[in-house]
Amino acid sequence: MAEHGAIFGAMLEEFDVAARILNLDAGIWRILTHPKRQIVVSCPVQMDSGEIEVFTGYRVQYNITLGPAKGGIRYHPEVSLDEVTALAAWMTWKCAIAQLPFGGGKGGIVCDPTRMSKRELEALTRRYVSELVDAIGPDKDVPAPDVNTNDQTMAWIMDTYSMHVGHTSTAVVTGKPIAMGGSLGRREATGRGVMIVTREAAKHLGIEMKGATVAIQGCGNVGSISAEQFTSIGARVVAVTDWKGGVMNKRGLDIPALLAHQKEHGSVEGFAGAEPLSNEELFALDVDVLVPAALENQITEENAGQVRAKIVTEGANGPTTPEAHRIMHANGVFVIPDILANAGGVTTSYFEWVQDRHGYFWEEDEVNLKLEKKMCSAFDAVLKTSLKYKVDMRTAAYIVAIDRVGTVTKMRGMYA
Repeated sequence: MAEHGAIFGAMLEEFDVAARILNLDAGIWRILTHPKRQIVVSCPVQMDSGEIEVFTGYRVQYNITLGPAKGGIRYHPEVSLDEVTALAAWMTWKCAIAQLPFGGGKGGIVCDPTRMSKRELEALTRRYVSELVDAIGPDKDVPAPDVNTNDQTMAWIMDTYSMHVGHTSTAVVTGKPIAMGGSLGRREATGRGVMIVTREAAKHLGIEMKGATVAIQGCGNVGSISAEQFTSIGARVVAVTDWKGGVMNKRGLDIPALLAHQKEHGSVEGFAGAEPLSNEELFALDVDVLVPAALENQITEENAGQVRAKIVTEGANGPTTPEAHRIMHANGVFVIPDILANAGGVTTSYFEWVQDRHGYFWEEDEVNLKLEKKMCSAFDAVLKTSLKYKVDMRTAAYIVAIDRVGTVTKMRGMYA
């Protein structure tokens, strides 16, 4: 990649800071800043109208030093190779921080799924998989759901791959329906992980989570589950926004009622017993915890100075620009970076992959207990590194990840 896009460039900026502190070997530095493989495919689909549309799909396997590539597939009109490459890199670091035997991958298709029928989405998914069938697999690259994809999408991927290889291969994807080899606790895992690392940060900072105030941007899977999880430990979720609008109640929102309203109306907007709230207003709220759980680049240098939360837990991937992070850090905000904060999803995906490969499945309590241990261990490693090097948590997370991947890269040596 001779020229880097803005999102991948932001990842590199964060990487470089940590690599310098580690005094990373120049050769290893070059290896870890180049994606191993970038695949671009054309996916022709006959639409319901009879017309043929050709969609562009991507799959990036950024690094597979620690194991098969792992990462979601998103369907969105603004998917780009730059975005997918950056997300695959972040997956590499995320898996390393959580000490999972995975590398980093990511995929996406440029499409607007809200304007497509279920049959069209199935046809697109199957064609995309058929174009990638030689590049994915339980030991090569294991996809998962992401923006605008779900367990049904994973079922189509698993079936298409299985038809090509001639046998049922449940471990080719994670995030599947439970009946098809999915793991109990997987749907809630990212939101549960967000709560766990926030709780651990609060302990470190001397903040009592019982009664603590929380504001959440985004009410998809991560945002909604995070809201439920924070409520379960006694915190008050006082504000939630989504793609259409937002609501606030200083005494605390009734989360079950809010989610029921969202399910019925497609948005939290208009929820009774709460005041309307915009995303701009959400970021400026005086709360203990702010959780950006929507898309990339939501907190920028324009609004970072308005953030008054004590803890910012990045539920989304890349919601904060490097400039914004520097501003918040200078203002004393404790930021839990995405590559640590939302690692609960890929951690439980790993559990699903293990269960599929062994053909033996755990109870939900066991899955949650294993997730708790993994997330606490990852948070502890990053916090200790932060204190050791006197750096913020994002830089510390990169130091942990780069050191782990770089060490194994060096051990494995160069294949000539």
